[in-house]
Amino acid sequence: MRPGLLNLTAYSEINCNDTATPPASPNSAKLTPYDVAEHLRTTEEMADYLDVWLEEYPDNVSGIARAIGDLARARGMTQVAKDAGLSRESLYRALSIDGNPSLATILKVLQALGLRLSVKVAGSDG
Repeated sequence: MRPGLLNLTAYSEINCNDTATPPASPNSAKLTPYDVAEHLRTTEEMADYLDVWLEEYPDNVSGIARAIGDLARARGMTQVAKDAGLSRESLYRALSIDGNPSLATILKVLQALGLRLSVKVAGSDG
């Protein structure tokens, strides 16, 4: 992971309760679901997020597809589907947990997001 890059993939929920004693009942502590798509504002942030997934989880194909789905949701699924020349439904299906997007679909979506696929030597930092 790049220095200074927030690991956005580490947690799906954040609990900001820093008290030393646990809450009185399970229902009194409220966890707020964390949606990374709400925090990916720039193309650079999107590229960094996907880089983290590719570096940290290179064999997790469905996770990488979902990460690309996070990027599409951040930009707006309807707009990304339109820019990629896909239907909104097929984009959702391809980038779902059970999806298996083709390389052509991934390349179209990345291009619609203003990103491109690149290759580097395994084990290198740059």
